Amino acid sequence: MQAVILAAGLGTRMGPLTQTTVKPLLKVGKRPLLEYTFDALPDEIDEVIVVIGYLGEQIQAYLGENYCGRPINYVKQKKLEGTAKALWEAMPLLHGRFLVLMADDIYAKPDIEKCLKHERAMLVMRTMSAGPGGKVLFTDNAGLNRVEEGKSHPAGSLISTNVFVLTPEFFDYEPVKLTDREGEWGLPQTVARMAKDYPVSVIEASRWIKITTPDDLKLAVQALQTGNALI
Repeated sequence: MQAVILAAGLGTRMGPLTQTTVKPLLKVGKRPLLEYTFDALPDEIDEVIVVIGYLGEQIQAYLGENYCGRPINYVKQKKLEGTAKALWEAMPLLHGRFLVLMADDIYAKPDIEKCLKHERAMLVMRTMSAGPGGKVLFTDNAGLNRVEEGKSHPAGSLISTNVFVLTPEFFDYEPVKLTDREGEWGLPQTVARMAKDYPVSVIEASRWIKITTPDDLKLAVQALQTGNALI
């Protein structure tokens, strides 16, 4: 099974840290974020496609053509237009059902293994406090309805972690343009569009450590040591 790791972003909210280093290679403790991403890959994943962009040559140099026993292919997102458009760059290399995850957050491998038990899936995290993200909303029949971006969703909201199990039918749907971000098309929103025709299971995560600012790198070390689920 193939996995697509999205690693093209600028990482602008990391400030000066990403002026010379691509965000997935910033370190949590003594290890780059990208290593935690590979740690989370289920054993079923036997090939990885990495979508690179800003400073992408650093990621290529770090991973090479084979990493942790898995062959690596690279595609470049020349124009950074959000996560949906990033995934579209990988489409020519995909065959069959595939996994998608981010290169700069920390996930738990058992959570992704749960996702793989479903034909299509979205991994979400229930927040412990109010905060930003893509809030997952459901239909009256408890199916995935839409993903609503916002700067401050209430505590207890289910937020998309940007981990998905998808099938090729996904690419039959036009990417959804985000209304709050100029020039970006959203992956969670596009998955929700597909869910109107193809059921997508929503799986609640046990751990998701979101890395957005420099302080998050330090907080992530604490979270990993204490077993906290979410920053």
